[in-house]
Amino acid sequence: MIKKIWLSMLSALALSAPAAAQEAPRPDQLAFREIFKELIETNTTLSSGSCTLAAERMAARMKAAGFPDSQLHLFATPENPKEGGLVAIYPGTSKTAKPILVMAHIDVVEAKRADWERDPFTLFEENGYFYGRGTLDVKSQAAVWVDMLIRFRQAGYKPKRTIKMALTCGEETNGAFNGVEWLAANKRELIDAEFALNEGGGGDSDGKGKVIGQSVQVGEKTFANFRLETRNPGGHSSAPMPDNAIYELARALGRIEAHEFPVEMTDVTRRYFAEAGAIRGDDIGKAMVALAKNPADTAAEAIVNKDPFLHSNLRTTCVATLLDGGHAANALPQRAGANINCRIFPGHSIESIKDELAKVIDDPKVTITQLPPKRPAPPAPPLDPKIIGPMEKLVAKYWPGLKVFPSMANGYTDATFLGAVGIPTYGIPGMWGDPDGNGVHGLNERIAVQSLYVGRDYMVDLVKAYADKP
Repeated sequence: MIKKIWLSMLSALALSAPAAAQEAPRPDQLAFREIFKELIETNTTLSSGSCTLAAERMAARMKAAGFPDSQLHLFATPENPKEGGLVAIYPGTSKTAKPILVMAHIDVVEAKRADWERDPFTLFEENGYFYGRGTLDVKSQAAVWVDMLIRFRQAGYKPKRTIKMALTCGEETNGAFNGVEWLAANKRELIDAEFALNEGGGGDSDGKGKVIGQSVQVGEKTFANFRLETRNPGGHSSAPMPDNAIYELARALGRIEAHEFPVEMTDVTRRYFAEAGAIRGDDIGKAMVALAKNPADTAAEAIVNKDPFLHSNLRTTCVATLLDGGHAANALPQRAGANINCRIFPGHSIESIKDELAKVIDDPKVTITQLPPKRPAPPAPPLDPKIIGPMEKLVAKYWPGLKVFPSMANGYTDATFLGAVGIPTYGIPGMWGDPDGNGVHGLNERIAVQSLYVGRDYMVDLVKAYADKP
């Protein structure tokens, strides 16, 4: 699930030249487009699709390009036969340099044909955009990695580092089988690497073809769901009782709504607020800089909090997302429940947030249960110049005048499972989106043609920069 971080900055000064005017695709781009098309047109939703089929199709392409079976590892479990994936290995020449891992999830969010203007599982190219479920989130990245390794094989490219690729399922559906989690626990040797390149970073445009920012995701919040529930014997609705389960739950929800978790900053978010705020020409930008200098500046906080992303980037957030209760229209409710979704700031355990919610609610009649699965909460990877430096150098080449801002995701990605086993994972710059979010997780998802093609070139150059210099 791609987490955009620049939507709040469209009022900033545009620092880059517009993306190059769209030209006729090169032969290599047409070949890449066929891989992208096949991925988009392979339904990989949890309800009716198959990641296993998508992985098998990518493996078949790589085998046809000359990859031996020993370098292609398809995997699936008997319990989840349609949620499989693929690990591919492109050997390096160095016996001492550690591998790098490139990764992308190939599952997608559900998409109902009746709600879309076009079939979500057919690739359409219209008005400078590719349309289809997964075009931006994140089959575009998966297609780049497959195409990249095929081209490396065809060209006889000999990197110093071994390059590993993991295409996995389960990122978009909390509680489903997760391929990265399974690989980390059961096939660590297949994905072991010095660091990994993932989704979560990227750029934003002004919606008119001009790229205005590029970021690298360094760390993310922890995801947790809690079930609030109230119960009592109920009774006949003609004789209301003071301990109504729905009212008790409503009071608890009201207290959670009114609770504001305190401002916090990591080294990454402090740098993001300082550097991103400095290029804005508005009051929020000035307040971001002030808050980076002094997180206790309540006046600056009040201004920054007007932006939903920035507000959440400063703290833990917990919000009601599901509600249920009662059993009959003419009966007092015997039970009422709600789901509270929390995105937990680094440094806090799930248990500590559960305890804080209990204090906020302050009602022993309301039970709080942490729902599975319990996600790990690894530390953010380091801002290692050896890793960030090549990103910055190539962003300057592709988008003169732009800096690379480190950011922390408000949500989570599969990086959480790799970080938990000691593989630092970064969401890389490259492809960009528009101010409206491009329909990610919603209707009529799309990616700009130039975003796909230029982002692809950037990503391949980035991998080669790492692979050539162990």
